[in-house]
Amino acid sequence: MALARRSSTATGLALGVAADLLLTDPGRRHPVAGFGAIATALESRVWRDSRPVGTWYALALTGAAITLGAALDLCTRRLPLARVLVTAAAAWTVLGGTSLGRTAVATHRALDSGDVLAARAVLPSLAGRDPSGLGEPELARATVESVAENTADAAVAPLFWGAVAGIPGLLGYRAVNTLDAMVGHRSPRYARFGWAAARLDDVANWLPARITAALTVACAPAVGGSAAGARRAWMRDGAAHPSPNSGRCEAALAGALGLRLGGRNVYGGRVEDRPSLGSGLPPAGPDILRAVRLSRAVWLSAAALAVLARLAGRRA
Repeated sequence: MALARRSSTATGLALGVAADLLLTDPGRRHPVAGFGAIATALESRVWRDSRPVGTWYALALTGAAITLGAALDLCTRRLPLARVLVTAAAAWTVLGGTSLGRTAVATHRALDSGDVLAARAVLPSLAGRDPSGLGEPELARATVESVAENTADAAVAPLFWGAVAGIPGLLGYRAVNTLDAMVGHRSPRYARFGWAAARLDDVANWLPARITAALTVACAPAVGGSAAGARRAWMRDGAAHPSPNSGRCEAALAGALGLRLGGRNVYGGRVEDRPSLGSGLPPAGPDILRAVRLSRAVWLSAAALAVLARLAGRRA
């Protein structure tokens, strides 16, 4: 029975990955969008320029997602087929590896055809920076950096938490990451209210980000990159990034592909000058495709490890 429970969750994770590969994200009425709508409605009622209120907001919504996952876990504990299907649906809902790659490729196609306006229109789906003043080099850099960062956020981290905690881990992680995207900004409105959401996301991504960097090192040769370069840039430059997690992923990818990331980013009215990550040339349009191939290799490797870890564990 224990083996059946372990295999049902592992099978569900594998099917969720397959669904993401074949079907990309769920279409209309995406559950994550529904969670976002609930979070927005709650924010409109409780917002204060206050860390305690923001902490309550983040913990309440994250706790609700984890509680839902725990209820689904309990209801399917003795129903292996139901657990497979529920886990697969949850994994499909929270994974975004394929859509990340497709969106990045759409940016590449726009740049390749010389349509900078179309590339600017795509960028907000990948990154929070203001695309209005960006030319081709900066659009390529923003896309490559977003692919590196979101390989962890959209794929490796949910797979990690799915392997560790099953359905509650999948739903809980996606709640944390969604709240960070919504309110975890350094803007006047969210500097205090969104503080807890941003810190929760930092904690939830700490280990997955480093797993992503390690897998980038391991997978670099498979896409014609340099494992030694990835490791060197990760160790040398990863901690220079203002994020405790994103810099590791970006530096490893930069080193793997022989690129240099970092520079000036504009987020609305806020300007950040990021340190250089890697020591190669700045990205160009074709480097987007190289980054997408490496990202795919990394998160599929993470998926295989998650399934194997779940099979080897003691829980369902």
